[in-house]
Amino acid sequence: MTHTDFAAIVLAAGEGTRMRSARPKVAHKLAGRPLLGHVLAALDGLGARDTVVVVGPAMEEVESIAAPRPTVVQAERLGTAHAALQARPALPAPPDTVLILYGDTPLIRPETLRAMLTARADAAVVVLGFRAADPTGYGRLVTGTDGDLEAIVEHKDATTDQQAVDLCNSGVMAVDGALLFPLMDQIGNANAKGEYYLTDLVALACAEGHRCTVVEGDEAEMLGINDRSQLAAAERVVQDRLRAAALAGGVTMIDPATVFLSMDTIFGRDVTVGPFCVFGPSVTVGDGVEIKGFCHFEGCTIADAAKVGPYARLRPAASIGSGAHIGNFVEVKKATVEAGAKVNHLSYIGDARVGAAANIGAGTITCNYDGFGKYHTDIGAGAFIGSNSALVAPVSIGDGAIIGAGSAISQTVPAEALALTRAPQMTRDGWATRFRARMKRLAGKG
Repeated sequence: MTHTDFAAIVLAAGEGTRMRSARPKVAHKLAGRPLLGHVLAALDGLGARDTVVVVGPAMEEVESIAAPRPTVVQAERLGTAHAALQARPALPAPPDTVLILYGDTPLIRPETLRAMLTARADAAVVVLGFRAADPTGYGRLVTGTDGDLEAIVEHKDATTDQQAVDLCNSGVMAVDGALLFPLMDQIGNANAKGEYYLTDLVALACAEGHRCTVVEGDEAEMLGINDRSQLAAAERVVQDRLRAAALAGGVTMIDPATVFLSMDTIFGRDVTVGPFCVFGPSVTVGDGVEIKGFCHFEGCTIADAAKVGPYARLRPAASIGSGAHIGNFVEVKKATVEAGAKVNHLSYIGDARVGAAANIGAGTITCNYDGFGKYHTDIGAGAFIGSNSALVAPVSIGDGAIIGAGSAISQTVPAEALALTRAPQMTRDGWATRFRARMKRLAGKG
C-alpha cells in the first residue's frame, strides 16, 4: 500500500535539561546524525507531503537541522497537545493522515511508521505501542475484547489490573487529518501539571464514536533520549543496525563490535575492516579495499583495491586512489593520493597532491601552514620522496623527481631531477675514542 497524502508534526521544543548541555537535546548526534535528523530522514523516506517541526524559543540550531522544512515556535511549554497545535498554521489544508512524532525518539524504523499509516485507513487514531520488559512508569494502552484501543492510562492513574498490562504507549500517533485539530481543540488541562496532553485524543475520539487502534513496534525502537546514558544506549542500537547492514552487504569485519560507523558510511563489495576502526560522517569506501585496525576516517573517499592502515587517519577532503597504500601512523588531510601511490610510514600529507605511483618515504611531511595561510604541495607521478623530508609549501615536485632523504625542499624541483639539501658529511677518524677518554679524565678530577 502506498501513502501519498500524509504530513508529519515533529515535536522538538524540549530543552533537554537532563542532558546537561548548552545544545538543544535533539541536536545531539547518533552515528554522526542529529537525533532530529534521524526522525526527518525516516519521514523523507516515506514520502511525507509536509513535515512541520515544532521548536522552542531561540533554537536556531534545531531550525537549521530542520531546514528547509518549516518550523513553528512553541513559546510556552504547555504540553504535547499544545505543542502540536502550533503546527496548525503550517498545515492549512489537512492531509488524509497526520503523523505526530518526537525529535528525541530517533530509532523508530520507517517500516513501523508505514504500518501505522496502513492501519490509519481503518481507524481515526492509531497509537504506536510496545511490549515493555518492565512497564513501570509507562502509560498503558487499554484495549477492548475486539482489540481496539479504548484508553491511554498513565501509570500513576492505572488500576492494579491496568498496571499488569505490558502494552505501553510510545506517544507516537497517526491521526485522521480532518479530525486532528478539532479534537485537540477539545483537550483541557485539568491535571496536576496544568498541561495539554496528546494522550487525551484517544478518549475524545472514542467518545465521538471513532475507532482507535494500536500498532506494535519493538521496544528498542521506542527509546527516547533524555540524558547522556540513554544517548549512549541509543548509539549501541544504531551501531548494531549499521554493522548488521554492512555485514549483510558483503563487508568483512574482523571484530564488528569494535567498528563504529556513521549513518552515511558507504562500502563497496569485498571490503575488509580490521578491529577498532571509526568511520565518521561522509566516508565512501570502494570495492576490494583492505582497512587494517585502529584507523579513523571522516569526510574522505577510498577508491578500489586501496590498502589503509593500521593506525591511519584520513581527514576531510582526503581522496585515496585505486590501489594506493596508506600505512601506519599516516595522516592525510585535504589531499589526493593518486592510483598506486604509497605513503607507508609516519607521514603527514596535507593540502597536497601525490601523483600516481609516487613513493613517500617514512617521516615525510608537507609543511602546509605558516601560521596565517594554508598552501599546496604538488608531487608528480612516479616521484620518490626520501625519508624524513620536509616539503615547504607552496612547492612543486616534478614527475619522476627524487628527493634525497632528510631534505627540506622549498623550491620547484623539475621532472626527473634530484634535489637534496643536506650539508656535506664530515667524518673524523678516532674522534669518539678521544672524546670518551677526555670525559673520563674530567670526571676523575671532579
